[in-house]
Amino acid sequence: MNVAILAGLLLGSPQAEAHRIEIDHRGQRVEVTYQGTADVSHKQIGTVGAAGRASTLRCAWRANVSVAREARSAAGHVLARSITAEAPIAGSRPGWCSGQRDAIAQEVAARRGEVREHVLAVAERDREMLALELDTAHAAGRS
Repeated sequence: MNVAILAGLLLGSPQAEAHRIEIDHRGQRVEVTYQGTADVSHKQIGTVGAAGRASTLRCAWRANVSVAREARSAAGHVLARSITAEAPIAGSRPGWCSGQRDAIAQEVAARRGEVREHVLAVAERDREMLALELDTAHAAGRS
């Protein structure tokens, strides 16, 4: 099973990672949804120890959270945007990456609060860009 899919299943339904807000833009109601998806990458580091020596084999992993934003205005505008930023979710586990994927997916799921905090931070940083996009869509609609 794909690790991103497994992490998504362990994190719960897509709605569990979604952040929904309603804003007022120039007198029009705009419903905005930010949907976060964790994409886990793995890097094998270290070496297998020779007989009688300790192994330094580890799997370093990092979860980047992509946030998809969809804004729907009462005027009928739909603005979608994908925002990718590194989330501070990383770690390492002893052994081969291939043998640690399920454990890593469980660790990402256990850190669900960090994913949620990241989605909220992205939503806050996106407010100005969203306002600009709404202004542009509104101006284009009047032309």
